[in-house]
Amino acid sequence: MQHATRNYAIVTAAYWGFTLTDGALRMLVLLHFYRLGYSPFTLAFLFLLYEAAGILANLIGGWLATRYGITRMLSVGLSTQIVGFTLLSMLDPRWTPALSVAWVVLAQGLCGVAKDLTKTASKSAIKVTQAQAREQGSGQLFQWVAWFTGSKNAMKGVGFFLGGLLLQTVGFQQALWTMAALLAVVLVGVVTSLPPLMGKSKASRTARELFAKNPGINALAAARVGLFGARDVWFVVGVPVFLYSVGWTFTMVGGFLAAWTIGYGLVQAVAPHIVRRSTDGLSLEVPAARWWSAGLLLVPLALAGAVALEVPALQWVVVIGLAVFGVAFAVNSSVHSYLVLAFAGSEKAAEDVGFYYAANALGRFIGTLLSGLLYQWGGLVYALLGSALMLTACWLFTLALPTSPSEGPRVHA
Repeated sequence: MQHATRNYAIVTAAYWGFTLTDGALRMLVLLHFYRLGYSPFTLAFLFLLYEAAGILANLIGGWLATRYGITRMLSVGLSTQIVGFTLLSMLDPRWTPALSVAWVVLAQGLCGVAKDLTKTASKSAIKVTQAQAREQGSGQLFQWVAWFTGSKNAMKGVGFFLGGLLLQTVGFQQALWTMAALLAVVLVGVVTSLPPLMGKSKASRTARELFAKNPGINALAAARVGLFGARDVWFVVGVPVFLYSVGWTFTMVGGFLAAWTIGYGLVQAVAPHIVRRSTDGLSLEVPAARWWSAGLLLVPLALAGAVALEVPALQWVVVIGLAVFGVAFAVNSSVHSYLVLAFAGSEKAAEDVGFYYAANALGRFIGTLLSGLLYQWGGLVYALLGSALMLTACWLFTLALPTSPSEGPRVHA
């Protein structure tokens, strides 16, 4: 038990360091290029390869982590992020806008690969370490997943603030160098602290075997596309640009998004105390995923009406609405993150997690693309309506989730 807990703590700390720099990167790129006059769609385009790369990176990363070990893939993810930061720091203000956009998209693509290799390896490590702990009498999967996911997102919120602060104080290039140095320290810690073959198992030999997941993971992956698309369709471009357009500074925008993400992470961390638990691990948790997604759907619909009617103190209505959205979204996300590991098999957990997070990346890709398009076409109202449509799809797919262990693999809550 002590050995498993130690590995869990090391993986969590490594992902904290990665997530801190990843959150800062998003604010750096978004605010830096908005200040240079780029349109909302162009801003979204800068992140498209970042999100698209994650789809393939999760699928391949899960397979590679199963074949070569989780520690190796975690190290590859961290190294790739350092390379991406280095490339971004080489951006020259004298380049043409087209060349600058192409360079940023390429570097962001590498960072997208890095993010999802690191995420898949880290989440898979939780399944492996929890299975080891259970063999010694402990069954705490939901608690470990919730704490990992919640603390990671709180750290991402700190990264949002850090990105806005670094951009305003030291500038774009120096900020990237600082973050690359931080990740180098994290990489050394991972290589020297974790077992090199942790999670290594017999990988799938064919594409058919890799994609032949159980019905629970298939339905959950589809729901995840809708859930994360619904967040990013108004969060990636719409909210930061809207707040900046009404007079907020870079630090204020980054600080607010940081506070939102930290609060969202804290709610994720306590989700096991909010959601009723069942002895079989599914019969209460699956209905919770359905009810919380239905409740979340009401928030963007109400906000879209408020924005369309131009209610008084609109910016604060949006801020409060985003806070409510964050609470419901956090519980949804935490329940989903638990369920994917509950449905996943132990021997090929990395492949199951990789498949699921490929769907997660697809949702972010769709949301990011629509975020720029819808905001440019119809402002925040269109972005919010797009969010509502995606949440409708999310809710419909949760209806297909199995609600008892007899319909899927045996799980341990």
